[in-house]
Amino acid sequence: MAKLDVRLARKRRHARIRAKLVGTPTRPRLCVFRSLNHIYAQVIDDSIGHTLVAASSLEPEIRDKAEGKKKTEVAEMVGALVAQRASSKGIKRVAFDRAGYKYHGRVKALAEAARKAGLDF
Repeated sequence: MAKLDVRLARKRRHARIRAKLVGTPTRPRLCVFRSLNHIYAQVIDDSIGHTLVAASSLEPEIRDKAEGKKKTEVAEMVGALVAQRASSKGIKRVAFDRAGYKYHGRVKALAEAARKAGLDF
């Protein structure tokens, strides 16, 4: 029962965040999803409901480099990759959506790596 309570609490936090945070064409939303073993990031324009750029720890280019590394280090690689892909599409500024997760650990590592790679938020 506790696992469901934790998931429900995160969903509620995410709903509160999303009530205030909207991705626009000029400033899309960088959304993070963290599972037990992997991390995913996507840049979304909510006005049209499209994902503009995405990256995850499951992609071959990250998976090859990630072997033997900690999950936080893999999250940094995903953050850098999503920022690189976003800047190649001309996206410089985003709104960060932590999706109900604490800004801590893997989520923080991804965000700081994306900032370091050129995204502004």
